Amino acid sequence: MKTRLVLAICGALAFAGGVQAQVQSEPASEVEPIVVTARRSGAPMWTVTAGDSTVLLVGAIDGVPKSVAWRPDALDAATLRANRILLGTGVEGSLSDILRLIWRSRTLTRLPDGRTSADYLSPEWQARLDALEARYRVDHSRKSFLLSSRDLLTDQLDFDRDTADDAEDVVRRAARKARIPVQAVTGGRGDQMVEDLLTAPPERLVPCMQAAIEATEAGAGPVQQRGEDWTRFRVRAVLDSPLEKALGRCWPWGDPTIGPQLRSAWIEGVDKALAEPGVTMAVAPLNLLGGEDGVLDRLKAKGLEVSGPDWR
Repeated sequence: MKTRLVLAICGALAFAGGVQAQVQSEPASEVEPIVVTARRSGAPMWTVTAGDSTVLLVGAIDGVPKSVAWRPDALDAATLRANRILLGTGVEGSLSDILRLIWRSRTLTRLPDGRTSADYLSPEWQARLDALEARYRVDHSRKSFLLSSRDLLTDQLDFDRDTADDAEDVVRRAARKARIPVQAVTGGRGDQMVEDLLTAPPERLVPCMQAAIEATEAGAGPVQQRGEDWTRFRVRAVLDSPLEKALGRCWPWGDPTIGPQLRSAWIEGVDKALAEPGVTMAVAPLNLLGGEDGVLDRLKAKGLEVSGPDWR
């Protein structure tokens, strides 16, 4: 699962959604071996059962450092026991959506004419941004917050470089090899996302910018610690890390329009899986699963038994 920032999402706008799931003829009959194996995988996993339906929820993060040792073989094995897999977030889009971004790219890369970051950030936050600019010898004063936040996290913090396979990579590869049906959770139309990007005022991205500044100030240490916490199922520690907070507050997940659409799509996808017989594996962002009022909280509120690491 790659960066949730705009430059990574743009490539998905031409993506027409995932392959429709096809249920295998016979549901898996043994659930407990999957649970035991998956918990050694290095990726936090929860098991939810409703009647003859079982959903394995895998909490994934972006940017697992290569220096963090985790063994994906058990997750591989768990994947092979699933009847179907929900993987990634797709959108309904077209090439014209991409072209609109290209034609109006200045809207995405620059603040409105005559405005600078100081017009939107408080003096305290502007001073912190100035300090980072001096440290890295860059100028974000005229860049859009969409681009500036991305630059801080990927260019200065380098969280997405020198990374190992993450949970989505492992599951996708295993599913392809075993020809297990994979379905992307479609979170909305590409043209709506493009329109949101093009028309969003800078004020809307101030929380994202602030979180990106905090994460960059914290440096590489917390990035490494976040990866280690993830492999050891310390869910709360991962969610509280500066980087994870920044990714959750930036586009698209932190967008007040797009974010709720993506969350609703995942909630609906999990609910649908719980109504189907057999075993469904769903690899979703950890923040979406374990965050406040996330998928796990909602399942628990419905009275379903959720087995797995503590997320609260």
